[in-house]
Amino acid sequence: MRCGVAESGLRYAVLRSGSAAGWCALTCGTGTRDEGAFPAGIAHFTEHTLFKGTRHKSASAVNSCLERLGGELNAFTTKEEIVLHATVLREDIRKAASLLLELATEAVFPDAAIDTERGVVIDEIVSAKDSPADDVYDRFEEELFRGHPLGRSILGTAAAIRKTTPEQLRRFYAEGFRPDRMALTLVADLDEGRMEAMVRTLSARFFPGETPAAPERSLAAPLLSAPFCKTIDKRNHEVNAVLGGFAPGLYDGDKRVETILLCNLLGGPASNSLLNSLLRERYGWVYGVECSYTQYADSGIATVSFGCERPNLDRCLRKIDEVLLRCCETVLSEARLKAAKKQLLGQLLISSASGEAQALSMGKSLVVFGKVESQARTRERIESVTAEGLLERAREVFDPARVSRLVFL
Repeated sequence: MRCGVAESGLRYAVLRSGSAAGWCALTCGTGTRDEGAFPAGIAHFTEHTLFKGTRHKSASAVNSCLERLGGELNAFTTKEEIVLHATVLREDIRKAASLLLELATEAVFPDAAIDTERGVVIDEIVSAKDSPADDVYDRFEEELFRGHPLGRSILGTAAAIRKTTPEQLRRFYAEGFRPDRMALTLVADLDEGRMEAMVRTLSARFFPGETPAAPERSLAAPLLSAPFCKTIDKRNHEVNAVLGGFAPGLYDGDKRVETILLCNLLGGPASNSLLNSLLRERYGWVYGVECSYTQYADSGIATVSFGCERPNLDRCLRKIDEVLLRCCETVLSEARLKAAKKQLLGQLLISSASGEAQALSMGKSLVVFGKVESQARTRERIESVTAEGLLERAREVFDPARVSRLVFL
C-alpha cells in the first residue's frame, strides 16, 4: 500500500489487489453534523444532486459514464462523511477516479433537476418510516444526542427539503467539498507507483489553484443527560426496541477496540454471539438481535436492537438486562477471551478481502486519522485487549444506570 498527500491537500491511498475489478472511493469529511444553519438533510440532498450534471457532463452522461463500461457508481451520506464510490474493470480505474473528482469539484446543481430530485428525497424520508427497525434506531440516536450536532437526522425532514434552495445546495457543496477534507482511495491489480502517479496527476488537474485551508470541525462531547425510557405506540405488527447509550469515540484509542470486541461478543453477526444464541437460538423469541457500535469523532453509541412479537417483549428485555449485567460483573475467562479475539480477527480479515470494503475503509481512515493502519497493527491492538479492560468497558457502556431505552409498539 502507498499513502500520501497531494499538493492540493488531497489525501490518498492505493493498494494492489489480485482482481480483474477495480474499486475507488472519494471520502469527503463533511456530513449531517456539519449542516449548522443549513436546512436539515442538506448533506444527503447534496449527495443526491451531485449526479445531476457537471460543467462538462449532463446527468445522463454522468450516470452512463461507468455503466457503459460494465461498472457501477454510487454514493452515501453519514453523519460525518459523504462518500462517492465506483466499481469498474481494473483498466478503467482512472476513468472512475476522474469521474469522482469531477463530481466533487464541478457539479452544477441545475434548478430543474433539483426540483425533480427533491421529490425523490422526500419519498425516501417518507419510506424510511415504513421500516420500524431503522426508524426506532434513528429516533433513539436523535434522542440520545439531543442538542448536539450528532442528533441531526441524516435524511432530514420533508419540510426542510421542500424549502432547500439551489443556492443553499451550491454553498454547502462549496464549503464542504475541499481537497484537504477529502481522501481518494484506489484498489486495483495495477502497479502502486502507477496508481499513485495517476492520483497526483488527477489532483493537480481538478485542484489547479491554491485552496484555502478548510476550517476545523468543532468537536464537543454530547451532554450526558439522564437516561430515558420511552415507549411509543406505532400500532405495528412487530415490536421494535433499542437500548444502549454513549460509548468511546473514534479518538479514544484502546477503549474503542475494547468496545468493538465487547459488542461483537454480545451481538455480532455470528449466531454464537451471546444475545443471538440466547434470544434466537435457545428461546426463539426474536428473528434477530444485534449489538452495534457506531463511532463518531467526539463520541460513540453502543446499542442492542431487536424485533419481536408483543408477548415476547418483556421477557426479551429481562434477558438482555441479565446478559448486560453479567458482562458488567464477570471477568471473561482466558479461553473465552481468546476465542472472541480469534473470531473478530477472522471477521475483519474476511471482510478485507472485498476490494470495495478496502477502498471505503481506507478512505474513512485517511479522513479521520490521516493514515491507514496496517493489518498487523490492527491485530496487535485486538490481541492486547485484556479481560479486565473488557470488564471496565462493559461497566462504562452498559451500566444499567446509564442505559436508555426506546420501544416502538
